[in-house]
Amino acid sequence: MNPIHRAGTTPRYSDSTTHNGVVYCVEVPPDDSAAIAEQTRAMLASLETLLEQAGSGKERLLMATLYLTDMADYDVVNAVWDAWVPAGTAPSRACVQVVRLAKPGWRVEIAVQAALRD
Repeated sequence: MNPIHRAGTTPRYSDSTTHNGVVYCVEVPPDDSAAIAEQTRAMLASLETLLEQAGSGKERLLMATLYLTDMADYDVVNAVWDAWVPAGTAPSRACVQVVRLAKPGWRVEIAVQAALRD
C-alpha cells in the first residue's frame, strides 16, 4: 500500500501532499500588494522550501500550472521562472489566464508536481 503523506495540513489544505513517489504543491503570493515579479519570486522561494522538505527539489519538477489574472504579466513571470528553474530541468508547463484568484491582490498562483528523490 502506498501511504499518502500531508505536511502543513490545515482544515482547508495541505502545504504539500506526497503519494506514490510524487509531491504535489500549490503556492499563492504571501503579499497581495507586491508587484508581479515579487509575488512570483516569493512563491517560488516558498515552493523550493516545500519541495526540499518533501524530499524533492525544483530540478525534479514534472509539471507546473501557472494561473495569471492578466496575460500582460506573462513575460515578467517567465523571466522570474526562467531564472529559478535549473538549466535543462524545465518541467511540462501550462500557463492560463483566469478571471480572478481567491484574493483580489493575487496576480499569480502556481501548482506543481515533482518526483521525490530516491
